[in-house]
Amino acid sequence: MAGVSVWLDGLSRQRLASGRLAALARQGRIAGVVSDPAFLARSLAGGSCYTGQLGDLAERGVPAERALKALAVHDIRWACDILRPVHEATAGVDGLVCVTLDPRLAHDAAATLAEARALWRAVDRRNAVLGIPATAAGLTALSACLAEGINASATLVLSAARHRQAWDAYTEGLERARAAGRHLASLASVASFPVSRIDTAADALLDREGTLEARAMRGAVAVAAARHVHEQYERMLGEPRWHALAARGARPQRLLWTATTVPEPGASGLLPTRYAAPLLTRGTVTAVTEGTLEELDGLNGPDGPDGPGGPDGLGGLKARELPELPGVQEAAGEAPAGFGPGTYAAARRLLGHLQWFGIDHGELASRLETEALKELNDAWHQLLDRVTLALDQGPAAGGGTARGDSRGG
Repeated sequence: MAGVSVWLDGLSRQRLASGRLAALARQGRIAGVVSDPAFLARSLAGGSCYTGQLGDLAERGVPAERALKALAVHDIRWACDILRPVHEATAGVDGLVCVTLDPRLAHDAAATLAEARALWRAVDRRNAVLGIPATAAGLTALSACLAEGINASATLVLSAARHRQAWDAYTEGLERARAAGRHLASLASVASFPVSRIDTAADALLDREGTLEARAMRGAVAVAAARHVHEQYERMLGEPRWHALAARGARPQRLLWTATTVPEPGASGLLPTRYAAPLLTRGTVTAVTEGTLEELDGLNGPDGPDGPGGPDGLGGLKARELPELPGVQEAAGEAPAGFGPGTYAAARRLLGHLQWFGIDHGELASRLETEALKELNDAWHQLLDRVTLALDQGPAAGGGTARGDSRGG
């Protein structure tokens, strides 16, 4: 679909060394990568691609914190180099590698900025983007990063209110960059909205109600919330403040839909593309796993998103039979509704229905942000534990000096 960017969710040494990432980029199936500590933790536990570099680091007596950074820098550089042709071909719009900074610093703006500076210098690639949790301190750091010419994105944006704050932080950063004489067109940023996380929490609350109306809302809240945020995004593109920056070459902070994988799609009766397909729309980015990517490719037939049977990137998705609750069917995302005034109004109505079941959307988003940040912190500690264990095993366990690539530290 023209104007839609699909990024791969997850960066690992295995995917780099096998040539899989390069193949997906070369085939034009993905235009970027997004990753976080949890994915790297699973990668470290699931293969031997890191053992050579870990052995070198152990032999040199490098502590775990520095070793973890060396592993990450190696992978980020490699991925950036693979995606450089995409970055150049799209004039910097795509070909980006977005990785999350140390989440333990999420409530310390100065420490986040210092960490961003250090990682940006170490990676030394213009198509790297540093993800910063959208806490109050994180957004302060995001503005400061952009002011210094560092690509930075807001992660864990779970509500329209937080998205507004992330956008304001982005525009402030661009204004400061412009005042410093920087070229705004070279700066990249996205605002990451983890879609399925919302339904997981909202569905649990709706299940407590147990009514027919509550069951009708299950699986519909996340896409409605995403469309509500996108409606706000379109309004912000029309603001004079943004027009002034766009006139000087600035690019919008695109919405990045993450967490688009459906948990146990067969058991729940939902298609694997339940979240990814309805949110494919011009000017946004959708991050998908390889499995979801295969399913999306399968929609590109006559009835797929590029065929006559699938307008607005929804392909052959079929609506479930839902009770007549106003706004639910339109916002559920499985009917070929796409984006536009009708679906925006339906999304607002559906989110308004949450109060009928004692659910405050703002409070839910705040709780989810706290939980997501804790999960990121836990994943970071798992990473450090695994790196520490590998270093303690010494050079012999690491397998010598073979690395398979020269980009690592």
